[in-house]
Amino acid sequence: ENLRMVGRLYPLPDREARTRAGELIDMFELTDAGNRPVKGYSGGMRRRLDLAGALVNSPRVLFLDEPTTGLDPRSRLALWQVIKDLVAAGTTLLLTTQYLEEADQLADTVAVIDGGKVIAEGTSDQLKARIGGHRVAVALVEGFDSGTARQILARYGSGEVHTASDGRALEVAVTEGPAALQRVLRDLEAAGIELHDAGIRRPTLDDVFLKLTGHTTEEEKEDARKAKAAR
Repeated sequence: ENLRMVGRLYPLPDREARTRAGELIDMFELTDAGNRPVKGYSGGMRRRLDLAGALVNSPRVLFLDEPTTGLDPRSRLALWQVIKDLVAAGTTLLLTTQYLEEADQLADTVAVIDGGKVIAEGTSDQLKARIGGHRVAVALVEGFDSGTARQILARYGSGEVHTASDGRALEVAVTEGPAALQRVLRDLEAAGIELHDAGIRRPTLDDVFLKLTGHTTEEEKEDARKAKAAR
């Protein structure tokens, strides 16, 4: 009924609106819930219905404002796939999001906005190339080893050593990834520091945002505030 109503508002003929509603219910896997009141839908189902409503008239250009905020991981991945399918079918999509992993996964071109201004634009790889290099990341068994581990990482890193709030996860930018990792592991072993994990990773869009703006995203700030309040 919701989708048929949207179709009539465009307006589509009633028969066409009914047909299109049925197609979208199947596309978004809402068939079993098609005749249930929307007030009983989960958050993920409501978000899928919202997106289905935006597609009733098969738009060539679609604007989505933070479409996955508040969704559980499974629902988010399902919506990502729907978005990818839309783009593959020829829809031009403008997506706003505070989840930078989402932008990395979905966007052909990324614009970084801070304080209402576009401060960088390009493909995900182009933006990552702006801060360059690799990161050596280690996860410690014991948090009290953090001080010594920081000194070792700083010895071979090319920037500030970033440490998680619990002191167990540390990483630093390096100029020679594999060689730096070997040296870090050698020195950590010599210092008797046990590890859960260690490796090299490329910069993420989170790294790009932090480097360009000097602060984390609003989404990360809110998560940090909630974690602090929970403690």
